[in-house]
Amino acid sequence: MEKIASFQVDHLRLKPGVYVSRQDRFGDTVLTTFDLRFKEPNKEPVIDQPTLHTLEHLGATFLRSHKEWADRTVYFGPMGCRTGFYVIFEGKLESKDVLPVLRELFDWVLAFEGAVPGALPAECGNYLEQNLPMAKWEAKRYADLLKNPAHENLCYPA
Repeated sequence: MEKIASFQVDHLRLKPGVYVSRQDRFGDTVLTTFDLRFKEPNKEPVIDQPTLHTLEHLGATFLRSHKEWADRTVYFGPMGCRTGFYVIFEGKLESKDVLPVLRELFDWVLAFEGAVPGALPAECGNYLEQNLPMAKWEAKRYADLLKNPAHENLCYPA
């Protein structure tokens, strides 16, 4: 079996950032998958499950409700390794194209108060596993990185 693209990225050199993971064509439509890497793989502790779950609910809610990006948002969800998230947008995009909406997203998470969207028993299969304070802590770290990312935080290492 062929090794998939994400397993070909050198995770020993990967830093937190926003990376184009892949682009797929479906007819005339291009979908761009972004790697929103919060943690330096194999060096930092991963995001704990309740925090990851809360960020997933908040990120999906924000992007699927965004006035400009809702119709272009295909998916927002966690990586299995718990070092970040994948987001898929319609369009042939680069990291710099999505920085403004990602900045908005994480600023929104930082300002968010109240009940986590979709965290009721009828709405979620694990509704009790949420941690908004830690989600804000992780969002702050990532928001700080997004303010002025270096080139190495926008392009996978060669």
